[in-house]
Amino acid sequence: MDGKVIPVRIEPWSEDDLGLLRAANAPELMDHLGGPETEEQLLNRHRRYVDLSADRTGRGRMFRIVLETGEGDGGRAAGTVGFWEQTWEDEQVYETGWSVLPAFQGLGIATAGTLAVVEAARAERKHRFLHAFPSVSNAPSNAVCRKAGFSLVGECDFEYPPGNLLRSNDWCLDLGPTHG
Repeated sequence: MDGKVIPVRIEPWSEDDLGLLRAANAPELMDHLGGPETEEQLLNRHRRYVDLSADRTGRGRMFRIVLETGEGDGGRAAGTVGFWEQTWEDEQVYETGWSVLPAFQGLGIATAGTLAVVEAARAERKHRFLHAFPSVSNAPSNAVCRKAGFSLVGECDFEYPPGNLLRSNDWCLDLGPTHG
C-alpha cells in the first residue's frame, strides 16, 4: 500500500467479537499454532477473552485490532491482539499474541496492534517483562517482534495448544518498573 501508515486502534474484546474469532480460526492463520480449533474450543476461547477483558486485576486484556477507515463507520476489525499472565522460567510475566486476517496482512497492522498492546501492558505496571513465542518458522510474526522492539532471547520449546509442543523463538520486551 504505497508506504502509507495504516491507522489502527485496539478495542477491548466483547461478546460481539465471536465472528472475528471464527474468521481468525482459518487454516492459514492457525498453521503455526497446531491447526484450526473446533467450535467448542472457539466458544471456550471467546469466553476466556470476554472474561479477561472484563477483569481489572491486571491479569491481561484481549483486543480486536480495528482499521480506522475514515469513513465514519467505526472502522473494520482486522485482527486480534492481547496480553495475559504467564509463568515463564519461574517468573510471572505477560505473554502476547496476535492474529491479522489475510485481507489485512502485510500492511503493518500486526506491528501497530502489538505496539498498542505493549503500551496497555506497560500501563498495568504489574509485570516487568512481556514475552512473545512465535514459531521459529513463522517469519511474519518474528518480524513483528523485531519491529515492535522485542529482543530475541533464543529458541525454546513452547506448549500451545496444550499437548502440542512448538519450536518457538522467545522474544522479550522490558516494560519498565512495576508497582511491586
